[in-house]
Amino acid sequence: MGIDCVLFQRLTALSRVIDAPERSLMLGRQGLHFQGRFGRFYKRALAANDYNPNARELIRDHGYADAMWDEFGFGHVESMDMSDFEAADHVHDLNVPVDPALHGKFDFIFDGGTIEHVFNVPQALANVFNMLKTGGTFVSANGMNGWYGHGLYQFNPDLVWSYWQRAAGCEVVQCVALPKDPNHPGVDMPDPANEGVRLRKLWQQLPRDQIYLYYQIKKTEGAALTGPAMQSDYQNRWDKAAEAAE
Repeated sequence: MGIDCVLFQRLTALSRVIDAPERSLMLGRQGLHFQGRFGRFYKRALAANDYNPNARELIRDHGYADAMWDEFGFGHVESMDMSDFEAADHVHDLNVPVDPALHGKFDFIFDGGTIEHVFNVPQALANVFNMLKTGGTFVSANGMNGWYGHGLYQFNPDLVWSYWQRAAGCEVVQCVALPKDPNHPGVDMPDPANEGVRLRKLWQQLPRDQIYLYYQIKKTEGAALTGPAMQSDYQNRWDKAAEAAE
């Protein structure tokens, strides 16, 4: 787990538009991995957002991202992991429900590649939902394509829209297929339910490389977990069949 160049770019920009969090949570204690060959991209991201343009200064604390979170104003940042080997603040297995004492406690939660390593994904997502305050932001970057053998799963955009928007009642602020190489731009992934079909044609715009599924969620007033997420194109077929039968 860690923040590479393209995730650094996204988080730098996010820090200037998000409501300043008071309390934030990292799923896993995130590292900050400076990729020297992409140095110009770090400098551009920092300069464009009025930060001191030297990313290396943010790599302290034995390579962890703690100094970056402080510099970017993400408030009091805590970490959660199933082991204390990286000195996580909260030792918890995301396969099982979190302590209710943590419900609604965090303004910002970041998953930089943790949930793809968790077997019980529905429970892990429910834990995030429950720990997030109303009005809070969740940002996730997990493998979408090209990460064979890395985690237990790779994720598709329909999971974002079907789970977070339809099953949880949250706002999907961004959903992007994000190449790991910053030379390639991200491609917005719209809600497949609006098209009624899967997003296969958008793959033509992406390089054959490692791709993140990067998304940003806002937990809106009245958001609630209402049941399991259903893949949108199947849901459309069922709805049309039901209408035709009436």
